[in-house]
Amino acid sequence: MKLFTTLCNYLWRAWFVLLAFLLILLLGPFTLLFSIRPKDFPKAYIFIRLWCYILFYGMGFRYQLMNTTGQQLDRKQNYILIANHTSIMDIMLMSILHPHHPICFIGKAELAKIPIFGLIYKRICITVDRGNIKSRARVYPLAAQKIKNGQSLVIFPEGGVPDDTSVILAPFKEGAFKIASEHQIPIAVYTFQGLKEMFPFDNKKGYPGKIKVHFHGILPPNTNAETLKTEAFHRMKKVLEVYYV
Repeated sequence: MKLFTTLCNYLWRAWFVLLAFLLILLLGPFTLLFSIRPKDFPKAYIFIRLWCYILFYGMGFRYQLMNTTGQQLDRKQNYILIANHTSIMDIMLMSILHPHHPICFIGKAELAKIPIFGLIYKRICITVDRGNIKSRARVYPLAAQKIKNGQSLVIFPEGGVPDDTSVILAPFKEGAFKIASEHQIPIAVYTFQGLKEMFPFDNKKGYPGKIKVHFHGILPPNTNAETLKTEAFHRMKKVLEVYYV
């Protein structure tokens, strides 16, 4: 039975790769075309969201948004969007959740080496090599420019997926909170519940299903980065501790 389950998972992951590749070929040219000029990026974002939407639902996922705060994002305001990071599907989900806020991801530089995809990735994301001081430093002016152009930023503050799968939430890096504080950009805080099990980076595991998305409200930037970081971490961990205990 275990062998059969593992085989099904590999076939499922193969479908993911095939679907992602076909969508890149189909939608990639439009994304590249409309991402040349910053003012045209909202048009490119239509195709980015379509890619994410088809890939997310095409893999058998759906989501339930849980908002107990009563707060809503302002369409005219750009944000720093943060969430816990356990799966590549976190990226798709962030795009699906924000139809009115064209977003720029800050992501790993090594992903830019992927053929075809890397070309698009470098155009629409800010790449960073976290082991390189100069690479990390260049993120801040680039992020400021994206904000000036009217984009929101997606940053997973854990700085990657924890190597230890038993860790429910790794310590946060300060980047997202420094940018928010310095540029006075509010932070929208989310917790994704379920993707760690449903679509982990281990290709032998996973299954389709419904992800719970907890919206923890908006943190105003009128305080220092350390306070913002502590508050965001507390809100996410509180939900995850209940789920995993």
